[in-house]
Amino acid sequence: MGLTSNKVLVLAVSLAVLLFVGTVWLWPRLARRSLGAVGGRIGLLLATQVAIVLALGLSANQAFGFYASWADLLGRENGQGVVLDHTAAGADGGPLRVVGTQEVSVAGGSRPRVGGQIQEVAVVGRTTRIATRAYVYLPPEYFQPRYRTRTFPAVVVLTGYPGTAQALIKGLPYPQTAHEEAKNGRAQPMILVMLRPTVAPPRDTECVDVPGGPPTESFFAEDLPDAVSAHYRVGTKPGNWGVVGDSTGGYCALKLAVHHPQAYAAGAGLSPYYAAPTDATTGDLFHGDEKLRDEADLRWYLGHRPAPDTSLLVTSSRQGEANYQDTLDFIELVKSRPPTRISSIVLDSGGHNFNTWRREIPPALQWLSGRLTGR
Repeated sequence: MGLTSNKVLVLAVSLAVLLFVGTVWLWPRLARRSLGAVGGRIGLLLATQVAIVLALGLSANQAFGFYASWADLLGRENGQGVVLDHTAAGADGGPLRVVGTQEVSVAGGSRPRVGGQIQEVAVVGRTTRIATRAYVYLPPEYFQPRYRTRTFPAVVVLTGYPGTAQALIKGLPYPQTAHEEAKNGRAQPMILVMLRPTVAPPRDTECVDVPGGPPTESFFAEDLPDAVSAHYRVGTKPGNWGVVGDSTGGYCALKLAVHHPQAYAAGAGLSPYYAAPTDATTGDLFHGDEKLRDEADLRWYLGHRPAPDTSLLVTSSRQGEANYQDTLDFIELVKSRPPTRISSIVLDSGGHNFNTWRREIPPALQWLSGRLTGR
């Protein structure tokens, strides 16, 4: 049974409950001062606490999508995601292959023309050879005859680190929100391409073209839009593409829009930061390349490079977010660097968590919709 299995969660909760009941039941019998009784009390308390922590941890992982598997949790997920075998691409030789479908959790979700559809896809970058899985949300209009010749705008949706792509469907219900916004006329129908920025797990590459390592930025800037456009009715112009993400995904979204305005007309960062960190999860991202390190700092880039013609959205909270002052400073910087445009969502309070991002996703999708075009 997998880490995200509901059966594992039910088993862990049941074990915690049984140990708690057992502790209450056996406690009077272990009330003596003998070594055996003391050892029994210690054992029961430790076992109960471990079971409760395990159940809470599994529940939190289900809600927030931190780890996708036991191997991911234990740091044993070490595949680099770089594919050299051309047979890894689709059966038709293309860079994208559909490997499964699922319903959207909305009324009428069993019928694609009513609820749309989520397709699980395998993507192999033509130039970077990076291979990864993603989920593609297709709106109901995509399946309706009157829209059969329409080209739709697309939005790449990125998780934080470590994150799982499934969390963008369950914990942060992007497809359901996009469906609701379009249904009520607050946003146009858009295709969502949902995945995590971690294309070389467990390493956090921060959407950097790592020297000698995964060319992550190039994959998202070039290969991913090319693969999606080749398979779905999505345009290839910058105005057809946007990108949004939270935390690490938010930094990547802003970076892609700033570095690659020829690919993305708009980038929305939910609780983003503005420079790539270097820590135990990233390893050495820059290998002494000062230019690469500087350009990974969006504030440096906007201060030393020509301002890109792109639109940016940043979010923060006055209470609960560590990026509040950095976000205010970033807004002021971008305001002085036309033609780059900046918008913001600032909540009165909200932590660095799914609950905060769920409050920001609807207006962020509306904002993206207003800056993207289909045909």
